[in-house]
Amino acid sequence: MEQILDAAEFLFAQHGLYGVTLKDVAKRVGVHHTLLNYYFTDKRELFDQVFARRALVTSERRMRALDEYEESCGGDITIEGALHTFLDTDLDLYIQGGEGWKNYGQLSSQVANTPEWGAAMMDSHFDPVVLRLIELLQKALPEADPKDVFWGYHFVSGALMLTLARTGRIDKLSGGLCQSEDFEAVKGRMAAFMAAGFRKICEK
Repeated sequence: MEQILDAAEFLFAQHGLYGVTLKDVAKRVGVHHTLLNYYFTDKRELFDQVFARRALVTSERRMRALDEYEESCGGDITIEGALHTFLDTDLDLYIQGGEGWKNYGQLSSQVANTPEWGAAMMDSHFDPVVLRLIELLQKALPEADPKDVFWGYHFVSGALMLTLARTGRIDKLSGGLCQSEDFEAVKGRMAAFMAAGFRKICEK
């Protein structure tokens, strides 16, 4: 089953939901496609299981990290602290987790940008941890208009999804100075950059 999910994850990340068939997945695994029909009623069920497998891991890790952060800082919550906890905990999975996690990142960026059904998938898997982050940001910015905090998260999410997509565009624009694969570089910059943006739009 793990081989099937890994193969499907790679193909969905490269070609999207509509660009992959169960036969394509079976061929990559090296089995007859009837085996996949035994486990999955259709391609969408396979896609949902592929997405849910790692969504559970990253959501639970970030939720636990956010809870531990709030407990450890004794009420002195900062914008940078909340963002570092949320972003770095996730980026560490893509840095340390191998190609499978990077494939999942690409897949997530596709799902997040598919209005027809992707938004509902993101809602069902990630709303609790996102709202936990927003709760901490509101504690760090008690005078902020809630609308500004939500817009700030919207911008964070967009930057994270573009990063996970690994399009290679920044490689070309920078003439090789920056690499789409360099999640360590992103980790060293994103939280600080986003914190400055939150401060600018939220602090009166």
